[in-house]
Amino acid sequence: MTAAAPWRTGVRVVRAGALRATRRGPGRGRATVFDFAGTGGRQTWIGTATLPPGGGNDAHHHGRHEVALYVVKGRTRIRWGDRLEYAADLGPGDFAYFTPYVPHRERNLDDAEPVDFVVVRSDDEGIVVGLDVVPVEPPEMVV
Repeated sequence: MTAAAPWRTGVRVVRAGALRATRRGPGRGRATVFDFAGTGGRQTWIGTATLPPGGGNDAHHHGRHEVALYVVKGRTRIRWGDRLEYAADLGPGDFAYFTPYVPHRERNLDDAEPVDFVVVRSDDEGIVVGLDVVPVEPPEMVV
C-alpha cells in the first residue's frame, strides 16, 4: 500500500429509500445505483455472500477490484479506512460501493439471523488481501 489515502469517501452507501424516490415516471421498475458506463464489464462477477449470525470477516481489501453489494436481508455494519475508522450500518435494500484497495470488513449485527448480500465485482479473479489492522474505537459513523 502506498501513502495514506483519503478513505472516508472510499465507500459509498445508497439507501433503499433513495432508490424508491428515483422510481417515478416511465421505466419506474429500474433504478441506477452505480453507473459504470464505459468500463466494458467483460470480467464482471455477480454473486451472493452470506454472513452467519453474529459473524463477520477480518480486515481486507480486493486489490484493483471495484465491489458493490446489495443487502437482501439482515443488518450489517461495514467499517473501512486504514484503521477501520469509518462505519455505516446497512439493512435490506441498502447498497455500498467499495473503491479499489479500500481496507474494510463486514459484521452481522444480529446474533440470530444471517445477512444475505448480492455482490458485484469488476473482475472475476477473486482477489482478497488480508490485513493486520487495529481498529479505531469508536469509528466515525457515516450516514
